[in-house]
Amino acid sequence: MAGFVDVLLRGAILVLTSLVLGGVAWTRLVLRPVAGDAPSPAAALALGGVAVAAGLASLAQVATMLVALAEVGGAEGWPVVEFARTTFALTALTRVALAVAVGAVALRLSRRPAGPGAWAVLTVGAVLLVAASAVLSHAVARVHDRGLLLLLDAAHQVAAAIWIGGLAHLTLYAAFRARQARRPRSVGARAAGPAEPEAEVLDVVAAGPGSATVRRLPATDTTIVRRFSRLALVSVVTLVTAGVLLTVRYVGAWPALLGTAYGVMVLSKAILLVVILALAALNFRAVRRASAGGELRLLRLVEVELGLGVTVLFAAASLTSLPPAVDVTTDRATVAEVMGRFVPAPPRLSSPPVGDLIARAEPLLAPVTRREPIERAWSEYNHHWAGFFVLTMGLLAALDRLGVRVARHWPLVLLGLAGFLFVRNDPRAWPLGPAGFWESFALPDVLQHRAFVVLVIALAVFEWMVRTDRLPDRPWAYVFPLLCALGGGLLLTHSHAMFDLKDEFLAEVTHAPLGILGALVGWGRWLELRLPGASRGPGWLWTLGLVAMGLLLLVYREA
Repeated sequence: MAGFVDVLLRGAILVLTSLVLGGVAWTRLVLRPVAGDAPSPAAALALGGVAVAAGLASLAQVATMLVALAEVGGAEGWPVVEFARTTFALTALTRVALAVAVGAVALRLSRRPAGPGAWAVLTVGAVLLVAASAVLSHAVARVHDRGLLLLLDAAHQVAAAIWIGGLAHLTLYAAFRARQARRPRSVGARAAGPAEPEAEVLDVVAAGPGSATVRRLPATDTTIVRRFSRLALVSVVTLVTAGVLLTVRYVGAWPALLGTAYGVMVLSKAILLVVILALAALNFRAVRRASAGGELRLLRLVEVELGLGVTVLFAAASLTSLPPAVDVTTDRATVAEVMGRFVPAPPRLSSPPVGDLIARAEPLLAPVTRREPIERAWSEYNHHWAGFFVLTMGLLAALDRLGVRVARHWPLVLLGLAGFLFVRNDPRAWPLGPAGFWESFALPDVLQHRAFVVLVIALAVFEWMVRTDRLPDRPWAYVFPLLCALGGGLLLTHSHAMFDLKDEFLAEVTHAPLGILGALVGWGRWLELRLPGASRGPGWLWTLGLVAMGLLLLVYREA
């Protein structure tokens, strides 16, 4: 369980520190406040977000240290003194101090004017907060080219933080501007014309006879977005360049991309990155056109770009728990073995007796030292029937899109899937096995499986009630896409604590494409909701994604 919690915490830290550095870059390079001036409302909002994210990042970093201590500690207690001397602890404590300092400075700047020194401290602190995570990466353990790898990793993470964190602040800024537009204005203000967005263009205004003062005039929202577009472009180029060089160093040969868990996760990140870059290209074209009609579409695409970016950050966090592909030689799967897991075959429709499985398999809470054929058969049966549920749901959703009214009840299929998974996922735990309900939560596999069941039930209830007009579309229609995206992200971090690295990888190799499809289903549905009537493409994207997930589950194999 500690490993799973650690990956989630690392993912949360990546997201939060991206909000910190992205917010600082957004404020300084896009909003461009003047040192010594009072912060504008937009700048104050961004800096307040930076302060909150920095505080949460410090708490998450402390939590990772507690998880590590609990993992290495035994009956004798936690080895606090010895742990405090490790590179991990020293780096983590440094990042906690940096996060607290950055948060305090950001909060100060959001409330009152400050000179260039405070802005420099904020910027340097935010960059160091993100770059320091390179010391906790695989780079520090390398014997050769350690300095180069640390530099590349730091550049990769800084670029990702500026881009993805900046997307979050662009979304926050858009919400702020929309709220401003809805706010009632005074008669004098209405007579003067429409409110202008905040940003800066220098102008000289007479302050009295023989004197002048420099003040800032509002810039257009288009100018703001164009500034961020240029910043994002530089970040993406840096991100991709550093990522390619790191992949060459950590993966080594092409077969390792498919033959190791590390390689497949890198491929998953690359696939999601391609989707994000496609959205970014559409956004860039919309910015170039700068049409009023394109602004809504631009914002909605930015939301999806941000959501997929957060998914990529959690996938990146899972890489820290995997050995680099270049180091996996004896336990590496061949390309043929991996592709064999995706070859269509008749699904398994009969289940092994649960009594036989319990008798032959090791106890649920015992360390895993083997995996019996009957366990593989049980798992394949579960995946194949889950595939029938998901495929049925996808086909009914397609019929619903084609106008078959009764098919709108397709979310109820998810309740059948949830019941099936709850009973069958962990046969050695309650209700089938001897391990009690609460006792079984001590294993990360059971915890993750039960979390997925809760997600499935929530998906069914909210989406069915929305589609049958029992709940209003807003905000309840957004539950389905958000939970789908969350499930896809969790699936990318999902792991089994097995004894054989190759078996572990081959058992999980279908999780990566399922996680990617889950994310695309969620954000496709989100885009459909946010751009009603713009195109049928997003709707069919998530519908066909469900069908693809069902087909993929039907070909699942463990042997």
